[in-house]
Amino acid sequence: MKEKYLLTGATGLIGSALLRKLVADGNSVTCPIRNKEKAKKLFDEDIYDKVCWKEMLLETYLHDIDEHFDYIIHCASPTSGKYMVEHPVETYEFIIESTRALLQYAYKHKVKGMVYVSSLEYYGQNFNEDIITEDFEGYIEPTSPRSSYPLGKRAAEYLCASYASEYKVPVKIARLTQTFGPGISADDNRVFAQFARSVINKEDIILHTDGESAKPYCHVHDCVNAILIILNEGISGEAYNVANEETYISIKEMAEFIQKNFNPEHKVVIQKRDDMGYAPVTKLRLCTQKIKNLGWLPRYSLKEMFKDLIISISAE
Repeated sequence: MKEKYLLTGATGLIGSALLRKLVADGNSVTCPIRNKEKAKKLFDEDIYDKVCWKEMLLETYLHDIDEHFDYIIHCASPTSGKYMVEHPVETYEFIIESTRALLQYAYKHKVKGMVYVSSLEYYGQNFNEDIITEDFEGYIEPTSPRSSYPLGKRAAEYLCASYASEYKVPVKIARLTQTFGPGISADDNRVFAQFARSVINKEDIILHTDGESAKPYCHVHDCVNAILIILNEGISGEAYNVANEETYISIKEMAEFIQKNFNPEHKVVIQKRDDMGYAPVTKLRLCTQKIKNLGWLPRYSLKEMFKDLIISISAE
C-alpha cells in the first residue's frame, strides 16, 4: 500500500530532491506550492504528473487541510539572507506559524511520523573549535533583523519538542548544515553558488567577508537519506545534526580549495560587502554521532559536492 506524504518546500533544493526520491519509491505525495509553473519547469513529466500539487500559499492550505497523510516533511522556509534582513517579521512568523499548523494537524490526524527541517543556524555564534553536539546553544543577537531566521528555528524546534512531549506527536528534527550539489538554482546567492559561478565563468573567486566562519557541508543526496532515516528511526522530540564532518572548512579555506581544484588560473580576492545578509561569524564543528547511531553515513566528499554543483549550474 502506498504511503501518503505531505511535503512542503517541494521546489527548494532539499524538498525537490526528497520529492524525486519519494515518488521514485512509489509513494503518494501532496505538495502545496505557490507556483505550479515553477514546479513544471523543475521536474520531468514522470515526476510532475505523479504529484498532487496544491497551488496556493502554504498558510492557506494548512488552514483548510482535512485529508489524511501518513507522514509530513516540513522543508519550507526562507533561505535568502537578504530576505531575512529585509523581512524579519515575515521570516520569523512563517517559520513558527507554519510549523505550529503542521504539528496541530499531525496531532489531530495521528500521523505516523513528521520531520521538521531545521538549520545549523539554530546554534548561533561560537568562536572556538569545540565539537558541537545537539545540546549546544551559542549567542544570537536578539534584536538583529538577521536573527529572525535562527530565533525562528529555535522557537519552531521548541514547538516540536513540546508537541512530542505533551501530545506524543512523532515529530523529529533534522538540523541541517549547509547543503548543496545538483539542483541548486543558477541564481542562488549563497556563497558556494557564487564560488561555483566564478569557476564556470573563469573569473577570480570573490569573498565579500574575511571568510572566518567555518562549518561542515553535506551533499543533497546524503541529506535526503538522513531526513528519511530520521523520519523512520529517530526518537520523537529529538534533534539530529546532519553534516559530513570531514568537510569542515572556513569560507576562506573553501575559496582556496575551489581555486586550487577547479579554478587554478584565477585568484581569491576579498571585496567586502555589508548588504548580502550573511550570518554572523561563527565556527560550528558539528558532531554527527547521534545520527550515525541510527545507521546513517555520508558518502560524498567536498570535492564531489562542488563537481556536482558546477555541472548542475552549467547545465541550466
